Amino acid sequence: MSYLVPLALVALAIFLVLKVIIIVPQGREFTVERFGRYTRTLRPGISILTPFFETIGRRVNMMEQVLDVPQQEVITKDNVSVKVDAIVFIQVMDASQAAYRVDNLMYAITQLSQTNLRTVVGSMELDEVLSQRDQINSRLLSTIDHATGPWGVKVTRIEIKDLTPPPDITNAMARQMKAEREKRAVITEAEGEKQSAIARAEGQKQAAILEAEGRKEAAFRTAEARERSAEAEAKATAFVSEAISKGDVNAINYFIAQKYVEAFGELAKSPNAKTVIVPADFAGLTGTVAGVAELVKTLGGGDGPRTVVPPTPRRGV
Repeated sequence: MSYLVPLALVALAIFLVLKVIIIVPQGREFTVERFGRYTRTLRPGISILTPFFETIGRRVNMMEQVLDVPQQEVITKDNVSVKVDAIVFIQVMDASQAAYRVDNLMYAITQLSQTNLRTVVGSMELDEVLSQRDQINSRLLSTIDHATGPWGVKVTRIEIKDLTPPPDITNAMARQMKAEREKRAVITEAEGEKQSAIARAEGQKQAAILEAEGRKEAAFRTAEARERSAEAEAKATAFVSEAISKGDVNAINYFIAQKYVEAFGELAKSPNAKTVIVPADFAGLTGTVAGVAELVKTLGGGDGPRTVVPPTPRRGV
């Protein structure tokens, strides 16, 4: 029986070591109570307690945690019942306040989130609830963070996880969305046709401008050609008139030959004439041309005016 005493002493020593030496893991904080009263908070690492006087009160998780807010039905401002749920991200900043200021911290935050979610969603119409989730999250975050501040908890984020309107509202929204998309498609198509018509009109306008510019340039060139032709004709007439004034018969023959050739050309170009009757002998025409050549020599600086007797015309058909 003598060996029982040492064994009892060893067991007592192990028990005291386990109760006195405390190892706090990273991300946790332990509160210390002396006769049931909070005295201090143990940080991560090794700590020593006073045996038989101090005990560990609460083990608090200091890491960021996620709470799931259960789904609930909320009536919006325009009397539409929607199912909504959310998730809340929290982090304990003060272990003593989280341990002793509220009982069952997670349940309290969950209930607080549900009630505020009903309040915020119930103050908005359905269209606002569906389109302004960021605004709902911001309002919930501000309200819940303010309420959990005395508990030593920081609410870092709140997100609406799901919003489910009634089936009839969902069907109506689907039809509305389809109608809106068809409307946008018609508007886009009409805008495209408008732009196409504008482009075609602009092209026709440019084509008309270019065509008018072309006609203007052609008319200018034609007028310039007529002007030069008239100048040449005037110079020729002036030379011939000068020759006639000097008594040169060849000048008269020049005019006669010119009119003769023009008249004969018009007669030959007639579309209705199948038979051409030559009204004069070609020998007479030859003589006239010879007279014209003599006139050219005279105008070109010959020996002086000469009198050319035209050959005797012969009749023929």
